[in-house]
Amino acid sequence: MSIVPAATRALRLLRFLATRPGPVSAAAAAAELGIPRSSVYQLLEAMAEEGFVTHLPEERRWGLGVAAFEIGSAYLRHDGMERLARPLLARLTEATGATSHLGVLHGADTLYLLKEQPPHAPSLITGVGVRLPAHLTASGRAMLALLPRAQVRALYPGAAAFTDRTGRGPGDPAELRRVLAEEARQGWSIEDGQVTEGFVSVAAAALDHNGRPAAAISLTVPSARPVTPQALAGRVRDAAAELTRRLGGRTP
Repeated sequence: MSIVPAATRALRLLRFLATRPGPVSAAAAAAELGIPRSSVYQLLEAMAEEGFVTHLPEERRWGLGVAAFEIGSAYLRHDGMERLARPLLARLTEATGATSHLGVLHGADTLYLLKEQPPHAPSLITGVGVRLPAHLTASGRAMLALLPRAQVRALYPGAAAFTDRTGRGPGDPAELRRVLAEEARQGWSIEDGQVTEGFVSVAAAALDHNGRPAAAISLTVPSARPVTPQALAGRVRDAAAELTRRLGGRTP
């Protein structure tokens, strides 16, 4: 028997939430795990204070919080995601002449882990270690589009959560939901001048073993370049699918 039952129960509860397709009630969690409902409420409230779970009061349900996704992203980064993705980005850049990136979600930001740039390419703000608002980047939206709506709602609870760079891009939760729904249907995301004027990016998400977005691969070119976003999208979707395979991920 564990000498720290509260910690064991908290980890079991966190794992249970991670395997559910969406937020669940405390009663359902208690019944599934065989933990008293009062204990489940105490654990959920403690984890909510630390950002590992989020409460949806109107639905009386609980889901994973931002901190849980940060831990997952950190694990994937430390487990060699860059090494798995680097050759894919190199091939993308060589084949297209575009700048390629690997990004992950870090809270409501896109954090760039890798960048492959062709010779003589224009300088871009998206360097390794740079963070940009996820709702403005193609990489960020490719991942946000595959998150449960409750998680997106926790990241973007109101208009104050939206920052602006060039006067373009979603500016409130309703507009973001519309854009994400459209991009989820087509299987890739696009931003044109929302991060930097005169540049367009397309991106697709790679998935983990739970079918959740682990990272996104993107391609960026000058808007004036004679290439269609659809042509680039096919390339990034293939690369993201290969990264999904290398990560042991699955498509839900």
